[in-house]
Amino acid sequence: MSIFSGLFRSRDKPKNSYDSPSYTYFFGRSSSGKRVNDRTALQHTVVYACVRVLSEAIAQLPLHVYKYTENGKERVPMHPLYFLLHDQPNPEMTSFIFRETLMSHLLIYGNAYAQIIRNGRGEVMGLYPLMPDKVKVDRDEHNRLIYIYSRYDEANPNLKEQGDIVLTAENVLHIPGLGFDGLVGYSPIAMAKNAIGISLACEEYGSTFFANGASPSGVLEHPGVIKNPEKLRNAWERAYGGKNSHRVAVLEEGTKFSPISIPNNEAQFLETRKFQVEEIARLYRVPLHMIGDLEHATFSNIEQQSLEFVKYTLDPWLVRWEQSLQKSLLSDSEKGQYFIKFNVEGLLRGDYASRMQGYATARQNGWMSANDIRELEDMNRIPDEEGGNIYTLNGSMTPLNKCGAAYEQKGGDDSDETSDQ
Repeated sequence: MSIFSGLFRSRDKPKNSYDSPSYTYFFGRSSSGKRVNDRTALQHTVVYACVRVLSEAIAQLPLHVYKYTENGKERVPMHPLYFLLHDQPNPEMTSFIFRETLMSHLLIYGNAYAQIIRNGRGEVMGLYPLMPDKVKVDRDEHNRLIYIYSRYDEANPNLKEQGDIVLTAENVLHIPGLGFDGLVGYSPIAMAKNAIGISLACEEYGSTFFANGASPSGVLEHPGVIKNPEKLRNAWERAYGGKNSHRVAVLEEGTKFSPISIPNNEAQFLETRKFQVEEIARLYRVPLHMIGDLEHATFSNIEQQSLEFVKYTLDPWLVRWEQSLQKSLLSDSEKGQYFIKFNVEGLLRGDYASRMQGYATARQNGWMSANDIRELEDMNRIPDEEGGNIYTLNGSMTPLNKCGAAYEQKGGDDSDETSDQ
């Protein structure tokens, strides 16, 4: 028995069930009175935009399987995982759709799950997404992690029976987000439900305001005594409320209408909505210009913000993906030989002139060959016999392994002459 089994015997079970009493603290009614959950939050345009930006960014990046070599690394397209991750994880989905789906689960629920289909030799044959709100992480009698999937529909074709299905950790790809126990992540939407709830309340208020014709409520003042005030109120609402709000009002017997509502600009309605856009973008660490807010964007800072998006927003998510894929999909014997990595070079490239200037510097100083540059620009390689892999130095573009040869020969002649004297 492993020494760690004794250490973790009394460890608490993961606290993640979306339908458990402890989780009601997260999903539910916010301080503004609006109910915030996965569905209502996605109806907010800023939440949807942030989830879409990050999901599509992860999905569009090239994902490759590499092998360690003496000179560094090389792609291994013949590896069984290469086709699953780069092209098609299952017969029903492309790699883009699969990764986009799992990333959206991460951003909404805080966890992404996929069922791993293996053959008799234990090799991975397919990956199928599992809905996070139907997965519960638990431990069996031997203190090993298990995943209990509640299936009551036909979403996954690999699961035939209905009810709670127990999946072992070896058959589940789990990518957790930020969490408290290191095993299960918590939903970003649930943790920020009050901020999202304020935005939903502002949207509802604005919708109600314009549904009533954007006309303020007020008081009908009459100089005398009204025998039936309810009749007068109803008559006013039928004639000048809702769609009829812009009609010319005719007041009889000295009746006067006095508005009492605070104008929207005085209530800082628009400012509140702008602040909530920034608040939700801050939650997902997405630059405002990427979700259509260009108020603070300038020509000089857009490119820098885009680079920071890759470095500080995407990179942590990519590391989560890469390490989880390697942990779940590579066998123990492969983990020291192979690794899985996203290629972000395309997102880090500058404009055309800057790239060409950088390539020229690298080419002239001998640390990039013509084929290195052509691969980064998605161009076909130059055959080896035509010098595509030759590294050269500045000036006459002398091959790197021949630089200084003439100088050494001349130096040798000079030393002979000196010794003769």
